[in-house]
Amino acid sequence: MKKVKLSLSALAMAVSMVAAGMSVSVSAAEPTLSKADFEEAQLHYFQRCAGCHGVLRKGATGKNLEPTNTLKKGQKRLEKIISYGTEGGMNNFDDIFNKKEIANLATFIQMTPPVPPEMSLEQMRSHTKEYIAPKDYPTKPMHSRNWENFFIIIERDAGTVAIIDGDTKEIITHIDTGYAVHVIKGTEHHAIDHAEDLGRFWYTIGRDGKVNKIDLWQTPEKMLVAETKMAYDARDIAVSGDGKYVIAGGYWPSHFVIMDAVTLNPLKVVSTRGYNTKGEFVNEARVAAIYTTPNESSFMVAVKELGQMWQVDYSDIDNLNITQITSAEFLHDGFFDTTGRYFQIAANASNKMVIVDTKTRKLEAMIEVDSLPHPGPGANWIDKKCGPVGGTTHLGTGLVSVWGNDPIGHPDHAWKLCYEVETDGAGAFIRTHETSQYVWADQLKHPEPEIQQSVQVFDKDTHEIVKTIRVTTDEGKAALHMEFNDDGSEVWVSVWNRKDAKKPTGEIVVYDAKTLKEIKRIKGLTTPTGKFNVFNRVNHKT
Repeated sequence: MKKVKLSLSALAMAVSMVAAGMSVSVSAAEPTLSKADFEEAQLHYFQRCAGCHGVLRKGATGKNLEPTNTLKKGQKRLEKIISYGTEGGMNNFDDIFNKKEIANLATFIQMTPPVPPEMSLEQMRSHTKEYIAPKDYPTKPMHSRNWENFFIIIERDAGTVAIIDGDTKEIITHIDTGYAVHVIKGTEHHAIDHAEDLGRFWYTIGRDGKVNKIDLWQTPEKMLVAETKMAYDARDIAVSGDGKYVIAGGYWPSHFVIMDAVTLNPLKVVSTRGYNTKGEFVNEARVAAIYTTPNESSFMVAVKELGQMWQVDYSDIDNLNITQITSAEFLHDGFFDTTGRYFQIAANASNKMVIVDTKTRKLEAMIEVDSLPHPGPGANWIDKKCGPVGGTTHLGTGLVSVWGNDPIGHPDHAWKLCYEVETDGAGAFIRTHETSQYVWADQLKHPEPEIQQSVQVFDKDTHEIVKTIRVTTDEGKAALHMEFNDDGSEVWVSVWNRKDAKKPTGEIVVYDAKTLKEIKRIKGLTTPTGKFNVFNRVNHKT
């Protein structure tokens, strides 16, 4: 064995993954990279690959990429997969990376993965900053805009969040956040006593574990009021029902952190490492989805690799009462039914939708669906036959699966597939609105540009696709993630500029929700992804 000294200085998690002077053992039989190429490849892996394949490359949504598997495929085969993607749901990256970068990434995943460091509570607290003291928060909006119809937009590769006025379609501001914000959540209808505050505060979580607090009542230059950092790699965040706490979950380190919702000061850290459904100990047991339970004083924490939902009672954070509900691997993303009692989450490696009853804190059901379910923010609506239903797209196939989710009013259809809708390609997001006749699904995970750039719309009654909308024809761009405005009259779709990802050439296309015709294009955005309308998110209009 020969030793190679690696002192990383790349951005985001890559900065922290290897301490200065750390030694990594590399077998003489393994491929090698120069120090500079290794650093760059590790950063690219963190930014584009680790979310699906894991920091330690043990796999989850994506395949295991440890050297025992990747060395068998070889350099050329790996380069081809990275370049062109797969029909199983992996994107093509030939429009993001050049040939050298693809070659280096293929070599990197054949090398022994470095183990990143841990993070202490003290380290987290050292990142906590207040830009506006809580005593100086305004008691009324400092502008005349209709802030309840604001859209908060993730600008993934810019490390910013855009605030857009849903009435005027103007970009109000771009707020500096962490790298690749994944989720933004606000105070909800059950969170605080004062109705005028609902939806005022929003909390972001970035891929680099950075947390930001945004106050929509402030003037644009003052909207960022606080920040902290709770992990090197993270995915989700939520606000407690009493408005006191914010919780965020780490991909690495594998833990969740409870923070003061006012100051963002980290208060409690809990490891999620443990045993999966097969009885195997998992070191990289990542926290995927986190949601606040609408009807209970608890958080729902999805521990991805363990196949467990943890229902965490926050009424006494010094003595947390945690119920571990075992289901199936790998838990990824989910959403509540319209009653707020049942949490519906994808176990995508098991091809199941897992249903948890948050009142009894028990597993309610597991529904067999197709390859790699991924509902994103999810969608609930009313079906003529099955009554209330929920739906999901799939990362592995062009299909929307729809199941009944009303065990009280429609027990014969509850937790059973109601119907399926075939789409042209695998997708990541599905969305609807209570006032809409239609359900929208993207096809982001299909490698062919024409399909990747289109969204499909189907009728709730006929279950037939009524329109395929080509959102963009620009090379290197993709259409993804739909969101309705406050009254459901418009649907906003992101155009993600995969090529030249750090330039403001992305846009949002606004459609009439009834006629399905284009209304406007909002330009000047950088890799816009998730969009969150204040009114709909506060009131759970899905």
